[in-house]
Amino acid sequence: MPRSQNKVASHRRRKRILARAKGYWGSRSKVLTVAKHHLDKAGQHAYRDRRLKKREFRQLWIARINAAARLHGTTYSRLIAALNKKEVGINRRVLADLAARSPEAFAEVVKYATA
Repeated sequence: MPRSQNKVASHRRRKRILARAKGYWGSRSKVLTVAKHHLDKAGQHAYRDRRLKKREFRQLWIARINAAARLHGTTYSRLIAALNKKEVGINRRVLADLAARSPEAFAEVVKYATA
């Protein structure tokens, strides 16, 4: 009995892997086993960095809010505490955006929170 090779499916599988590795340098985009290893590693980095991205953006927002708050005579921690005490539901992303794009609106928020 002849050996079954499943040629169509295996060819598609290899083609899909090499298509995902397109643009990689040298044998990383040409040799199947090397491409597989580098795609696995790329997936690990992507998974990790999706979480790091959230962390880095939060740090950026906090730095921007702190810089803007200090222009109005308070600090980041005092401002956030005051906003929580007044039960203002503005998140850090919106606060940072206000601080960068419309300083007058941010000044109003600070004035309301610290009053």
